[in-house]
Amino acid sequence: MLRDGKYAAWFRTQRGQGTGLVELLDGRISGRDGFFTYGGSYQVDQQRFTAVLTVKRHAEGNTSVFGPDEVEARLSGQCNGAVATCWGTAREAPDVRFECTLIYSQDDSVAADAKCAAVKLNADKLPKGLDGRSRLRSPFSSGPLGSV
Repeated sequence: MLRDGKYAAWFRTQRGQGTGLVELLDGRISGRDGFFTYGGSYQVDQQRFTAVLTVKRHAEGNTSVFGPDEVEARLSGQCNGAVATCWGTAREAPDVRFECTLIYSQDDSVAADAKCAAVKLNADKLPKGLDGRSRLRSPFSSGPLGSV
């Protein structure tokens, strides 16, 4: 069942991909990433759900994964524990198929109570590629990712 709470969102279309933060609460959707805000509503029926997602630009930057800066997408999805997946299209870009994975975020108080040891990273011990450089790269090193 899709739970109320905060989710990390990973989304993609054939135009690009991106990430954001989404909150689901009592049938309402709210969220944002660095360039766009999200809103809308959702309905749950056991493990399945439907949603109407609105996306609007709030800052200059990356191109939307839909194309237009303002869209209303109709989505269908399913939830399996802490992970939900959904797909659909926006009426402003009907040929662009949108896919999204939502990962439920634990309550911040749980993380605050956890006791963890700090680990020092030794970059010299990372695996090297054929060119002698570390294979661990920033996801942004190959150019900017699209955003919703």
